[in-house]
Amino acid sequence: MNELLVFMCDGAPVRGEIVSISSAWQAVLERRNDPPVVRRILGDFVGAATLLSASLKFDGTLIIQAQSKGPIQLLVVECKSDLTMRATVKLSVDADSIDPNASLGELLDANNTGRLVITLDPSDRQPGQPPYQGIVALQEHRGTVIKPVTSAAEAIALYMQNSEQLDTRIWLASNDTHVGGLLLQRLPDSGGHAHLDPQLAAEGWTRIQTLGETITNDELLSLSPETILRRLFLEESAESGVRSFPPRSVRFGCRCSRAKVADVLRMLGEEEVESILAEQGAVETECDFCAKAYRFDAVDCRQVFKTDLLADATRPPSSGH
Repeated sequence: MNELLVFMCDGAPVRGEIVSISSAWQAVLERRNDPPVVRRILGDFVGAATLLSASLKFDGTLIIQAQSKGPIQLLVVECKSDLTMRATVKLSVDADSIDPNASLGELLDANNTGRLVITLDPSDRQPGQPPYQGIVALQEHRGTVIKPVTSAAEAIALYMQNSEQLDTRIWLASNDTHVGGLLLQRLPDSGGHAHLDPQLAAEGWTRIQTLGETITNDELLSLSPETILRRLFLEESAESGVRSFPPRSVRFGCRCSRAKVADVLRMLGEEEVESILAEQGAVETECDFCAKAYRFDAVDCRQVFKTDLLADATRPPSSGH
């Protein structure tokens, strides 16, 4: 199952989402060979990116990027507004040396260097127009005490808190076959919930959070979103009303292309590319997200720098690779 379900509570100013990802998550893993503890962290961020992308009000991409000087040097999850996602992670140490019981803080926040970056990139962004980007440290500062975050859910909550977004609660779970997540957001007391006075709205938000806190990792990883919705909010639905919307499909998809690799070669510059050709005979690279291999021989590289026609610069390689 690869499904995301959105719901609204009529008796409380709350919007929620439940996601369950199986084969799309396995499509990410089959292209990677990361230690189990790294897979769990990556899976949790895949769940978070999918949940956050479902509320995008534009056609574009949400990108979660965590970087540090720890064993996980870089983690990237991209999810488009149509819930097509891809993910990758780069380690700074040998995979066998990673402690199987290492915490997120130990892997992503060594020496308090971890940073979480969330980027919103509209597909119609004009040249020169920067995307929206929010950055938070992967630590919570309480006076003079620095407390590293312990989970992806805590990292996302810290980001939402610091970026002055709506009050948000998120629960995430992942294993080698499934990713699951639950997100609750408090909506403004105006609009569709203007009939609620502030006290009733506050009580409703507290009540829905309390129900959400009863979710378990096993349920997130084994039950469908519809079943989870009934399990958590059956009584709330009967008494005040809970409305769900048609489920949306989640899928794995990569946006890499030969044309984009050609752009990278142009950025490297002709002199640098010529030195690679002299040493290796061809420029070969592999997509970090889907592991697709690209090969540019000397003829291909000359076309990249000499032609103005994109089709010529990115023609299929004559060697068949």
